[in-house]
Amino acid sequence: YVILVFCFMYLPIAVMIAFSFNESKSRSNFTGFTLDWYRELLRDDLILDAFYTTLAVSVLAAVIATVAGTFAAIGFYNMKRRLRGPLMTINNIPMVNADIVTGVSMCLFFVAAFSLWGQAAEWINASLGTDLPTKLYLGFGTMLIAHITFNIPYVILSIMPKLRQMDKNLVDAAQDLGCTWMQAFWKVVVPEIKPGIVNGLLIAFTMSVDDFVISYFTAGSTTANLAMRIYAMTKKRISPEVNAISTLLFATVLILLIVINLREASQ
Repeated sequence: YVILVFCFMYLPIAVMIAFSFNESKSRSNFTGFTLDWYRELLRDDLILDAFYTTLAVSVLAAVIATVAGTFAAIGFYNMKRRLRGPLMTINNIPMVNADIVTGVSMCLFFVAAFSLWGQAAEWINASLGTDLPTKLYLGFGTMLIAHITFNIPYVILSIMPKLRQMDKNLVDAAQDLGCTWMQAFWKVVVPEIKPGIVNGLLIAFTMSVDDFVISYFTAGSTTANLAMRIYAMTKKRISPEVNAISTLLFATVLILLIVINLREASQ
């Protein structure tokens, strides 16, 4: 039964990968091997813009979320258990919450925040004679903030087990030997939890590359990542270019997941 389930899940992906190398545009007959559709991707400005946007958002969101999540995890770890438990529960909510709920709520939040900013900017301009912009729009910045927000819980969840495995006396021993708290943090804590930090970084990057729903509600009309661009392309007709770019996305996520699992197996 499990084998049948996996076949049902992965056979369509295998067909998609195979037809991304199909010489013709047919979705049923494989007429010959070609790399022309991958070359076409390199000439498509819309795809390249979406790729650069995806890469920028994913890298920035992963790095920022990893830094914020690392310090948040350390803060949670040093809290008393009666406080840590409820906060960890709150931290887990975004991971089990439906993406559609997160996307819609963030969209409404940004719209309300922009409305308040417009009123405040008009008052400041009238009072001080400044020229602050009164209208803000959804775009790259809002999508980046959304990605950072939903990535942080994954980073915290990756680092917490490493903090629990760490000997609490190591930091005290380092400080007794003359280290300041910051020196003890960089020389003792960071090396101990480094595997969790790297795993959190890779997971955050993977989640950002793969996200569609939250990005769709927070990117506005002027910004699009690869997932959104693929969705727009499938509205007309599924061309071999869609197969090619989907294959590249699948390969990227697969490689990252393999790296994450290999790191966890070697620890």
